[in-house]
Amino acid sequence: MLRGTLLITRSATALICGSRARALSTTVGTEPAGEGGQLYDVIISGGGMVGTAMACSLGMDPNLEGRKILLLEAGNKKVMDKVSETYSTRVSSISRGSASLLSGIGAWDHIVNMRYKAYQRMQVWDACSDALITFDKENLEEMAYVVENDIVVAALTKQLDSLAGQVEVQYRTKVVKYNWPRSYQAADSIPWVQVMLANGQMLQTRLLIGADGPNSMVRHEAGIPTVKWNYDQSAVVAVLRLSEPTENNVAWQRFLPTGPIAMLPLSDMESSLVWSTSHQHAEELLELDEESFVDAINSAFWSNENHSELVETAGSLFRTALSFLMPTGTSVRQLPPSVASIGPKSRVMFPLGMGHASEYIRHRVALIGDAAHRVHPLAGQGANLGFGDVACLTKVLSQAAFNGKDLGAMQHLLEYETERQRHNLPMMAAIDLMKRLYSTNAAPVVLLRTLGLQATNAVPPLKDQIVAFASK
Repeated sequence: MLRGTLLITRSATALICGSRARALSTTVGTEPAGEGGQLYDVIISGGGMVGTAMACSLGMDPNLEGRKILLLEAGNKKVMDKVSETYSTRVSSISRGSASLLSGIGAWDHIVNMRYKAYQRMQVWDACSDALITFDKENLEEMAYVVENDIVVAALTKQLDSLAGQVEVQYRTKVVKYNWPRSYQAADSIPWVQVMLANGQMLQTRLLIGADGPNSMVRHEAGIPTVKWNYDQSAVVAVLRLSEPTENNVAWQRFLPTGPIAMLPLSDMESSLVWSTSHQHAEELLELDEESFVDAINSAFWSNENHSELVETAGSLFRTALSFLMPTGTSVRQLPPSVASIGPKSRVMFPLGMGHASEYIRHRVALIGDAAHRVHPLAGQGANLGFGDVACLTKVLSQAAFNGKDLGAMQHLLEYETERQRHNLPMMAAIDLMKRLYSTNAAPVVLLRTLGLQATNAVPPLKDQIVAFASK
């Protein structure tokens, strides 16, 4: 009897608190803005994949029902009535965790109805030795999904249309200035963040979310320091056509001394290339004729010219010893498919770098996605880190709304910053370390990473932990 009473009491309390939060949100959301312009509870600056996902996520949260949410996007509305016959060069590897987020906000069904490709295995190996590591899921479950960025944005935009009553969107809108409130009351201080648009319109918001990319104006204008450096590398991307049809359910990555080269599946006959290399080499690759470019790709995946006899001998002995100690931990080497041609006008390059904001938040300001962190594409985690930010910030703001708290207050924004930095910083450090570790063909370093890669590959629980961490 006591247990039943306790359950009823908890349910009643949740109902009362929920009603209180909704009532407060309705009251707060309609509060007059005064002379500073129309007042919103949340303004999201930047409508790429992460910014649009943030708008959808907030718009669908029941605890934020009745709140005024605005998405500002500088570009045109991304509408995709039908999928193009050709694949785009800009794709993302969407982890299972990110797919779960996109499913929860109603966008994944739109993606499935357009185009995506799942892969069940990822094989990574060293161009300077025979060392490799294979990541996969039990029973060949889907490990991740390759989706064109344009399709992700179009799917999110379509879902956003169904939230028109909850989320307002302004396209082709440029922000020219922000005015920031002080974290303490002063006679001449403004209470909210003010957003000045190029058309002269002034807006106000209790919380400004910066989703405006690696060159974030929000981050810069807020005075948030950023640790960043360039890698003196560029990524060459292209759409590849394979020599013959294949199940094509493996993602391939090989570490060359000049940088990693990766091939992600798009269909049974197409894959996406991401080749990270020096600026000069990237420019040379762009200038090659198609046949020479295809030969360079196949050579990069297949050639053993960087092998060392000393490293091969040591690696072979170590691999043999591991096979006796961990007979179930060895992986069967697979060979990547050969490339026959490339998509028309699909070769482009872009510079690579690393960046991390020292703070993700300020009073009434939060950064998400590339505005907060930028990583090397070798692990395919850029978009996933951003979607993780969306899930975490939504959870924090939802709880604050449920408790009737100010959405822009530092107390709960600190929860977001702490949780995300605990995840993002180790991931970014690991990616940077891998990039530097594999950017040399010095024999001692090659031997060290060969033994380390083989040892990791021989311990399935460790590989499972790596996959689980990257899938969050």
